[in-house]
Amino acid sequence: MALCRRFALSILEKLIRSCCVMFGSWLGNGFLYLFLALTLWVVLYGVYRARFRHRRIAARDPTAAQLKRELLHSLRSIGIFGVVTGAVIYAGYSGMTRLYLRIDDYGWVWFVASVGLMILMHDTYFYWTHRWMHHRRVYRWVHATHHRSISPTPWAAYAFSPIEALIQAGIGPLIVFTIPVHPAAFAIFMTWQIAFNVFGHCGYEIFPAWFLRSPLAVVFNSVTHHALHHEKYRSNFGLYFNLWDRCMGSNHVEYEVRFQAATAAPTMTADSAK
Repeated sequence: MALCRRFALSILEKLIRSCCVMFGSWLGNGFLYLFLALTLWVVLYGVYRARFRHRRIAARDPTAAQLKRELLHSLRSIGIFGVVTGAVIYAGYSGMTRLYLRIDDYGWVWFVASVGLMILMHDTYFYWTHRWMHHRRVYRWVHATHHRSISPTPWAAYAFSPIEALIQAGIGPLIVFTIPVHPAAFAIFMTWQIAFNVFGHCGYEIFPAWFLRSPLAVVFNSVTHHALHHEKYRSNFGLYFNLWDRCMGSNHVEYEVRFQAATAAPTMTADSAK
């Protein structure tokens, strides 16, 4: 059942409900982002810094100025995401989306399948919009803000310019205008993508050493994959999966070597052996 068929609302009522959802999006997505980023920061850059040092992908450590910039830009992007979410909900109440509220309308099989489909749609959307943002006539105005973090941290997950934040938020309208989506399924998708983005920018390789030798490497991207993108700019454009980079030949030639370096066992020194 579409939102418009369940609720007969005035313009003011739709605005109020949409604003409530917008504020809820700010709080929910902001909390999840801050919780995950802070947890990774405390574990990788604080408590277990020495233990995981050998898994640090880039040699350069972040500065205080970088951390402040990444945090403020990420919070700004989450604010823009919330505004887009509010606009989408208003469109839903106006009958312009395919949002529905009763799971029985499409069943549990579709509910689960829709989450996977949203992830696949987002991965494709991200790859091609990301490559476009690296065009020389676009990069400076749209994507350069994100690449100021040559050695990114968990706080860089959404460190976008306002224009890029709007482009990144565009996946939401694309999904709800094209396929039936239950709000709970969309919330699961959002949780997945926030978590993947934060982990993908953590700066430490979290995958095991055997990962690139397994079939999983054909499907999923590692942290090293995106860290190399921040360093080299012209390759590794994918988000969740390695399928588009493999198909388009845009994996960086150093990917395997850098992954192996980040996952190699730490060298035992005389001091550590004591």
